[in-house]
Amino acid sequence: MRQLKVIGILIILVLILVKCQKSKVFPEDQYDDRLSGGDETVFNATSQAFGNMFPGLTGYDVYVHSLGDRIFNQSFVTAPAPIHSGLGPLFNNTSCTNCHHNDGIGLPTAGELQSSLLMRISLPGNDAHGGPVPVPGYGLQLQDKAVFGKVPECKVNIAYAYNTYSFADGETYELRTPTYTLTNLYTPIAGSYLLSPRLAPPMFGLGLLEAVPESEIVGLADPNDANGDGIKGKVNYVWDAVTQTRQIGRFGWKANTASILTQVASAFNQDMGITTSVLPVENSFGQAQYDGLKDDPELPDSLLNAVKFYAQTLAVPARRNTTDATIKRGLQLFILAKCVNCHRQTLTTGINVAFPSVSNQIIHPYTDLLVHNMGPGLADNRSDFLAGGQDWRTAALWGVGLFETVNNPGYYLHDGRARTLTEAIMWHGGEADQSKAYFSNLPKSDRDAILKFLKSL
Repeated sequence: MRQLKVIGILIILVLILVKCQKSKVFPEDQYDDRLSGGDETVFNATSQAFGNMFPGLTGYDVYVHSLGDRIFNQSFVTAPAPIHSGLGPLFNNTSCTNCHHNDGIGLPTAGELQSSLLMRISLPGNDAHGGPVPVPGYGLQLQDKAVFGKVPECKVNIAYAYNTYSFADGETYELRTPTYTLTNLYTPIAGSYLLSPRLAPPMFGLGLLEAVPESEIVGLADPNDANGDGIKGKVNYVWDAVTQTRQIGRFGWKANTASILTQVASAFNQDMGITTSVLPVENSFGQAQYDGLKDDPELPDSLLNAVKFYAQTLAVPARRNTTDATIKRGLQLFILAKCVNCHRQTLTTGINVAFPSVSNQIIHPYTDLLVHNMGPGLADNRSDFLAGGQDWRTAALWGVGLFETVNNPGYYLHDGRARTLTEAIMWHGGEADQSKAYFSNLPKSDRDAILKFLKSL
């Protein structure tokens, strides 16, 4: 009997030791190409593909995610109100989902309820932290709507010019060039100012991008083009409202925001006029529209953090048809075109002890999280910290093949000017000139293969 006990104890010790061993590196050739978000990938190719939570969340995490989901979809109302109070007095929309339709991209229109195009504004120069300079009476973002009894800051007008071009083989394509003008200004703006349109981006995968170590992003930067490939990606360091320190920028079209929490708080403040502990001052402060109420912050931290957690835990949709021969050829052509020099296929997240779900994930977002010079065609000529007037952050391409399904029709680029993936490619310039020329000179069958590959993402 004693021997059996000893043997039993030894077996238990062996099992414990086996479990405590460090896991071995999984062979790269055995990774499933469909798992764009690593373990946080979902197999959903419907119109709801962007709105799924991380698989395997704990019961409490599911509760917080679901609470954040409700607030994300909630329409806010004018203060004072017993619930969901704080809208305005100036705002662009009444809810998060009115801009991020189905947790995806928005509509590049202005003034409508479902419009998702915001207009940033600033004076030439930089503020004390190296960021844009607010315009007196307007701040850093224009709000084109106001609550009853107040006056919107302005009306944003969009006009398009259409031009037809040809690929090397004679096939034609059309590009539309937007022009933005302001009318009905509530008060004159003295001197010159800078405008920059920003389309609401997709929400999924943000938690994984936030978990990529700063060292990995910095390691991809090549601001002086030391390797001679014509690509000069650089890091954008920004002032973060949460930490009150200089941080690496990851989010926003110019990588001008450091964290999901700051991004969420900024959206509440600027897009809906709702104050939080992060940004407790109304966007209308100092203006004629200011409500003067002593109710700030209007959104409690519990709800702010729930929306932050919701955005952090939206899963990435899986790739589709990865074994298709044409899609495989499209990927190889995408590599040969050097598109992957910016749209990096693979990144690895670091270790987050507080949130293991985002730790040690091999992900395929097709971005380097750096800003690149994209040429004069896409320029807004408005700097944002270290991102210059022609610089834009490399857009993550995961999920891009589902834009038409989730947000029918799909729009692309920072202002939604591109209505197709072809148009988006042909708007590339600057550091991407060579890649665009490569695509343009391919035969139609090869161009179609690249497009089919992109639609598999």
